[in-house]
Amino acid sequence: MKINKIFKKCFLVGIILYVSITFINQQKSISAYNNEQANLNNKIKEQEEYKQTLLATKENISSPEYIEELAREKLDMYLPNEKVYIDIGK
Repeated sequence: MKINKIFKKCFLVGIILYVSITFINQQKSISAYNNEQANLNNKIKEQEEYKQTLLATKENISSPEYIEELAREKLDMYLPNEKVYIDIGK
């Protein structure tokens, strides 16, 4: 009888330890998944902002102002008789 009581107590302690360890591990996993979800939500937000920028560029792509700006920045083209100042400090 005494061995049977000790066995029951050890079995109960073992189950409590197993449940506790499982619970702690699950909490760590849930925390990691929540962090990953937050990171993915941030990436989604950034991509939506980038999409809005691209849509705005798409709307302005055929405007003369955008074409002139692009020619100045990317191709170093300027209007005739326009004075261009070059900063030699760069």
